[in-house]
Amino acid sequence: MNTPKYYVPARSHWPIFGAVAVFLTLFSMASIIHESSQGHVSAGTFTMAAIAGFLMLYMLFGWFGEVVSEGLRGLNSDQLKRSFRFSMGWFIFSEIMFFAAFFGALFYARMFAVPWLGGEGAKGEANMLWEGFSAHWPLLKTPDMNTYPGAMGIIDAWKLPFLNTVLLIISSLTLTLSHHCLRAKDKSGTLMWLAITLILGVAFMCVQIYEYGHAMNDLNLTLSSGIYGSTFFLLTGFHGAHVTLGGIMIFVMYWRVKNDHFTPDDHFGFEAAAWYWHFVDVVWLMLFTFVYVF
Repeated sequence: MNTPKYYVPARSHWPIFGAVAVFLTLFSMASIIHESSQGHVSAGTFTMAAIAGFLMLYMLFGWFGEVVSEGLRGLNSDQLKRSFRFSMGWFIFSEIMFFAAFFGALFYARMFAVPWLGGEGAKGEANMLWEGFSAHWPLLKTPDMNTYPGAMGIIDAWKLPFLNTVLLIISSLTLTLSHHCLRAKDKSGTLMWLAITLILGVAFMCVQIYEYGHAMNDLNLTLSSGIYGSTFFLLTGFHGAHVTLGGIMIFVMYWRVKNDHFTPDDHFGFEAAAWYWHFVDVVWLMLFTFVYVF
């Protein structure tokens, strides 16, 4: 009877280091969101967020750098490669659940909470919030307009958001073309389409930053602008963070392709980055549909 073989990874400090970095990142982000709703974010919170971001990047580059080094030395068995695929699949699934929670909050607020407050259904009570309250989405008025001033308008879906949608859709196409070039042993084509994908991702973030400036300065749309402002910035903000991470992954793949780290039959690092980028694109399509259009 054959004894089953199990892969036992070597000891590493990166998992613990990564857990600390993730905790500090989430804690600092939660602190920024909380303090923003109060009208002021302290310097200490920004400092903690900067330290958390540095630790996160250091962990990512250090840990994955070791994995890349092991792969180049031929230390990755077929079983380990399968575990990489399963791990990336579960990671993306966890990201799906992450965004599902925020989309669920948006759905609950729009379809249940707001109508109930407006007097609809068995749980409804007219004028529950204030006299003359009108239950419609998006809510641009708050019960206390002095403390929590509502937004003066919403983002036009068919201007900047539509432009960003086009940018991300094209970036998925260019990344797919780069993958085909890699499988066809066309290094120059792979690098060209990867570079275009990265440029499109950077353009997306620049448009998003400009849109945030327009929303805050011209429309008074902030995290303190009621449930509409909160859900808008949480969903688009976390998506922007994921686009940033995806852009870092694309940049690393460009560097690795340039240094001949991949072969047409063995390039899971490239595939994992592509999976993640396509996932981010799909999330944006949902954001564009349910946050901007409807």
